[in-house]
Amino acid sequence: MKVLVDTNVVMDALEGAGDFYEASYKAMEICARKLANGYLAAHSVTNLFYLLRKRFSDDECRDILLNLFNIFQIEQIDSTKLKTALENRDFKDFEDCLQMECAKATHAELIVTRDKRFMADSSVRCITPIEFCRMFQQVLAEFEEGRTGE
Repeated sequence: MKVLVDTNVVMDALEGAGDFYEASYKAMEICARKLANGYLAAHSVTNLFYLLRKRFSDDECRDILLNLFNIFQIEQIDSTKLKTALENRDFKDFEDCLQMECAKATHAELIVTRDKRFMADSSVRCITPIEFCRMFQQVLAEFEEGRTGE
């Protein structure tokens, strides 16, 4: 299964707090364990760098983002995606539309996002990190059981 993970999910996982932290972290873990093929849009990397700079040093930001390359494949942004997203008047948020264009280009089955507004306009099915984790609940439970040695 291919999934595009929205910037907000990665940020929630990296911040280590908040309502979506646990599910976002587990969603990234699902991708890290290759239970799902995770993708990030290229512009998510630049957005994450900008957001992380507020809490981490430049070197720490680079290390964090480089580690994401071990988890996710990166979908490029090109003029076609940019133009299509700009022309799509159904989306109020250009960045969200660009996420969808990247998901379509990777043939992703899902976009994992906590942005409920995005769901209504996307031609790719969107689910929250919580819903995504429910899909892998049994596998995650087995992993947790094996990790604790029970």
